[in-house]
Amino acid sequence: MAAVTNTYESVKATILSAHESTTSAEKINFYNSWAENYDQDVAVLDYSAPSHAANSVASHFRGDRGAAVVLDVACGTGLVAKQMRRHGFGHFVGIDGSEAMLELAKETGLYQNLKQSMLGEEPLPVQWAGLFDVVVIVGALSDGQVPVCAVRQLCKSTKPGGYVCMTTRSNRDNVEYKAALEHELKQMEDEGLWCCAEVTEVEDWERAVSEQEEGYITGVVYLYKKL
Repeated sequence: MAAVTNTYESVKATILSAHESTTSAEKINFYNSWAENYDQDVAVLDYSAPSHAANSVASHFRGDRGAAVVLDVACGTGLVAKQMRRHGFGHFVGIDGSEAMLELAKETGLYQNLKQSMLGEEPLPVQWAGLFDVVVIVGALSDGQVPVCAVRQLCKSTKPGGYVCMTTRSNRDNVEYKAALEHELKQMEDEGLWCCAEVTEVEDWERAVSEQEEGYITGVVYLYKKL
């Protein structure tokens, strides 16, 4: 069998096809079918969110990174854990809706525990409350994926003094979602749940896949410290 060539156009077509998935089952099926080519495809897009998120956490975290327990939400194949490992973090728990993605995450050898679950439809386990030194969610906070309200669960799972790192896209298709997300983040800050440690705007987030956009889209990393 000839090797599959991952071109920008082929990757673009794959991602645009994801927009046709509306039910949870359809979304899971899409990610299960995409898992095998996922890493190569996002590399074609110059997808930089995992490295920016890891850099943000590393620039603020002052504890023992090797002992810190990191919850990687929507962990996919493990791209974020790989980046955080470079900064000295060594203990990861992953959660994702796709079994195929979780199988690839398992193969990295970075995760001590992996759980299949759809955040936003199923709550995080009660026993995870206040358990994690760092909680990260990269790539899943966007229109049609994880709902904005789920960020409260991320905060709940974080230890006091721990960090929650979240990312979203700033492109045209995600404007309303991003505004709603930022409103919720600010609301939670006003409620005294956490404080904003850093917001990083990134120009070259990834190559655009929308028919209405060209070049690179922008994105943002939010880092909050639980009070």
